[in-house]
Amino acid sequence: MAKMEVKTSLLDDMIGVGDMVLLEPLNEDSFINNLKKRFDHNEVYTYIGSVVISINPYRSLPIYTPEKVEEYRNRNFYELSPHIFALSDEAYRSLRDQDKDQCILITGESGAGKTEASKLVMSYVAAVCGKGAEVNQVKEQLLQSNPVLEAFGNAKTVRNDNSSRFGKYMDIEFDFKGDPLGGVISNYLLEKSRVVKQPRGERNFHIFYQILSGASEEFLCKLKLERDFSRYNYLGLDSAKVNGVDDASNFRTVRNAMQIVGFMDHETQSVFEVVAAVLKLGNIEFKPESRANGLDESKIKDKNELKEICELTGIDQSVLERAFSFRTVEAKQEKVSTTLNVAQAYYARDALAKNLYSRLFSWLVTRINESIKAQTKVRKKVMGVLDIYGFEIFEDNSFEQFIINYCNEKLQQIFIELTLKEEQEEYIREGIEWTNIEYFNNAIICDLIENNQTGILAMLDEECLRPGTVTDDTFLEKLNQVCATHQHFESRMSKCSRFLNDTSLPHSCFRIQHYAGKVMYQVEGFVDKNNDLLYRDLSQAMWKANHSLIKALFPEGNPAKINLKRPPTAGSQFKASVATLMKNLQTKNPNYIRCIKPNDKKAAHIFNDALVCHQIRYLGLLENVRVRRAGYAFRQAYEPCLERYKMLCKQTWPHWRGPARAGVEVLFDELGIPEEEFSFGRSKIFIRNPRTLFKLEDLRKQRLEDLATLIEKIYRGWKCRTRFLLMKNSQIVIASWVRRYAQQKRYQKIKSSAIIVQSYIRGWKARKLLRELKHLKRCNEAATIIAAYWHGTQARRELKRLKEEARRKHAVAVIWAYWLGLKVRREYRKFFRANAGRKIYEFTLQRLMQKYFLEMKKKMPSLSPIDKNWPARPYLFLDSTHKELRRIFHLWRCKKYRDQFTDQQKLIYEEKLEASELFKDKKALYPASVGQPFQGAYLEISENPKYKKLKDAVDEKIIIAEVVNKINRANGKATSRIFLLTKNNVLLADQKNGTIKSEVPLGDVTKVSMSSQNDGFFAVHLKEGSEAATKGDFLLSSDHLIEMATKLYRTTLSQTKQKLNIEISDEFLVQFKQDKVCVKFIQGSQKNGNIPTCKRKNNRLLEVAVP
Repeated sequence: MAKMEVKTSLLDDMIGVGDMVLLEPLNEDSFINNLKKRFDHNEVYTYIGSVVISINPYRSLPIYTPEKVEEYRNRNFYELSPHIFALSDEAYRSLRDQDKDQCILITGESGAGKTEASKLVMSYVAAVCGKGAEVNQVKEQLLQSNPVLEAFGNAKTVRNDNSSRFGKYMDIEFDFKGDPLGGVISNYLLEKSRVVKQPRGERNFHIFYQILSGASEEFLCKLKLERDFSRYNYLGLDSAKVNGVDDASNFRTVRNAMQIVGFMDHETQSVFEVVAAVLKLGNIEFKPESRANGLDESKIKDKNELKEICELTGIDQSVLERAFSFRTVEAKQEKVSTTLNVAQAYYARDALAKNLYSRLFSWLVTRINESIKAQTKVRKKVMGVLDIYGFEIFEDNSFEQFIINYCNEKLQQIFIELTLKEEQEEYIREGIEWTNIEYFNNAIICDLIENNQTGILAMLDEECLRPGTVTDDTFLEKLNQVCATHQHFESRMSKCSRFLNDTSLPHSCFRIQHYAGKVMYQVEGFVDKNNDLLYRDLSQAMWKANHSLIKALFPEGNPAKINLKRPPTAGSQFKASVATLMKNLQTKNPNYIRCIKPNDKKAAHIFNDALVCHQIRYLGLLENVRVRRAGYAFRQAYEPCLERYKMLCKQTWPHWRGPARAGVEVLFDELGIPEEEFSFGRSKIFIRNPRTLFKLEDLRKQRLEDLATLIEKIYRGWKCRTRFLLMKNSQIVIASWVRRYAQQKRYQKIKSSAIIVQSYIRGWKARKLLRELKHLKRCNEAATIIAAYWHGTQARRELKRLKEEARRKHAVAVIWAYWLGLKVRREYRKFFRANAGRKIYEFTLQRLMQKYFLEMKKKMPSLSPIDKNWPARPYLFLDSTHKELRRIFHLWRCKKYRDQFTDQQKLIYEEKLEASELFKDKKALYPASVGQPFQGAYLEISENPKYKKLKDAVDEKIIIAEVVNKINRANGKATSRIFLLTKNNVLLADQKNGTIKSEVPLGDVTKVSMSSQNDGFFAVHLKEGSEAATKGDFLLSSDHLIEMATKLYRTTLSQTKQKLNIEISDEFLVQFKQDKVCVKFIQGSQKNGNIPTCKRKNNRLLEVAVP
């Protein structure tokens, strides 16, 4: 990866001039050419001192990456190339380190990139401030408030696809460490007239299109909306789709942002319902009707839209319909109701839509402030970011443009005042003599607009409050009377107009000479827009809504709080808001970002000189440069100045040991710079003329080239010496290795020759010794052979003698044996016949038994206890033995099988064995239960939260938990109950909530009765006189009857040491309170399938039909 280029000053590798204060010559053409040159090289930021000029590139540039953030972090403002990050870092560090509240003022016309600039400032501050879970949550909420406000407050205009149609001022609050705590947002003058009407080529607010494009079909159905834009009169169709804008994706982003900011689901739903209601208001149309008295009134053409609006908002349809048709005027104690004609009805409809949307927007801002406000009450530092509409000059300029341009006049006024104040304070702080600077003060224009007596806004309010006929023309006449002599006001009737017959200034218009140029305003709509009236009938109808949000938006509709005082006008409200904003800004240290739009086509790489020139004029940028240059054009701290230019003087190069100021004085004295060209402040050097600075830069550049040549020479010498020493050392190493190799080869040759000589000598000695050994061996072999022959002869002679002697002895023995045998046979014949038969029988029997056991060994069956195979009996006399062996073998393999069981398995088989003894051949249900394992806990009592109450009430171990049906004696119907068996008790609980209904100790259970048929009914008989028997016995039904009865029998036997009586009969008695009822089991039909049914026959008989 390439190493990042590091700069130490904005003067390094400068494209054009990075700071306009240093521009020479300074005029409008050179100013524009410098901006264009930098724009063509993707340098979209330029300084005017501490002011940042930002040109919208209309494309993404790789200058906002995390690496760039780190590059500008904690760096001096003039240390790197001009960037918005440099201003953001300077403001943040001043706030954090110097405890100064900051404000960042972002101005420019629509489409110049003000909103994106405010996002970049907030993202930079979020990136460089502290970390942590809480801090990150605050930062995320502050950043995610932007998409929400943009969706509801921005719209597509002819100049900008994402134009802010409201002013936003955000105070970001920090703690003493510089970590964000929260924020407060203020909004100014939402352009609510856009809700009902948009100029050609523009759109309504983004949120309308986002809902219709991005919401699901189900959500649209809830809002009673359709996806087709053409269905709604408030949406312009010529610009419904914007290239490069994905409304569906933006809708998902807005919903996610609302969730992050802290909107609850029902609040989000309510907001979108209000938006849908505003959208559908535009579809309400009226038709004229004549009354009997001759007055015109209006009626709604299609009431379907009105019905859907009322369903959305929870308003009575008749109340809203009357509010659109009648107007009630109250004066003291009198009420007068008048009908509305069609034009007035449309005005009321549009006024309601505008007020509903503007109040919703204000509620959104308030709700966001509740979420992002600082939670702690510690002392806070504040950084304000102002993103407000720029100066607007359109073909048709109305009340909105007048108010916006008034706000920009005030911002320009505070900009000039604070800039001069900052300049003057720096000169005083540095001890530099201050000279008064002449500049245009636009206070006269502000006074023309805001003067409480003769200002245009005061005249407009006075005209709105005047009784009688009030029109826009009467307002213009009043202006002509009051402002006719003002030098910045022109109309066809004013004395300052030079072109009284010029058609460019119609009779219904007036012109104001703003600081940015002349703007002509059409008075049409001034009075109505300033009044901003909403009929009280509509306010009261909105207050009566069952919709909590809409009701909160119209508090004045509450009949208990009727206020007959006229509400303040839009102009006076905005004037008060601007005054509050100016007061707030004057308490903070200002930082300025001036945004410029390079072209009207919203295209990249296009720089329109005329358009940029117009913006430079009305932003007063040239005047700003002149203010900065009226004293000294450039100033820099002594340390960086000395560090940058120290190579120009032998005394300061390469190191200066004294104070930095003394070094700079020596440096400037050595260079011979005239004293009138610079001044020494307390911590900075001030240079009057940019030419002096450029001369220093040229000298530094030349000196750097000389130093580079010197460094190159020294480096080349060092490189050659290093290479020579390396080659010398390499030659020594190679020579030593060659000598070593030659000696090794010589040694190997001598060694191999010695080995060959040694081998020949050893071979000769070995052959000589071999010959001697062979001769000795032959001599020994000859002696051995002779001795062997001799020993053989001697042995054969002795063998012959011994054989002869043995034959003689054998003959004697044979004769003697025959003689003894003859004697024995003669004696044995006397007893042979008496004992021979018994011995033969015993021998034969022994052989047969041996054969039997050997065959049994081969034919032995498997070790499975259920294996019935056994070898056939071979002999009849072995019948009893054969059976006994079979019994013993079966017992043995059963024992082997039992030894494999765990304790749990043994317990299960014991229960199965107990069940067999109790129910085998007695209960028809028993065979079906044999293959079913006894689980006991059929309900997960401990894991199901529904049974938490039941689990807490039972302290003992639960042996069985099962849902049973408790039979009602009155009608034979079943009720679900939870049957619990513990070591000491039987419990019945409610299945729904787990409440214990009955608890019976095992000692009070005397008997269990059941039928012999294939049913699950059983009765639990209780001891008479016991507390549990007050309500009588229990008649229950269960799918696990055999298991429940077996476990109840074993548990009772274990605890009471008495066997529980199990009665199996098709008729048995059950005690219900004071009565005994007979339960009879009969064979039923198959109407109910295989489910037994219980019916009440009379007071003494319950009949159970078993299929």
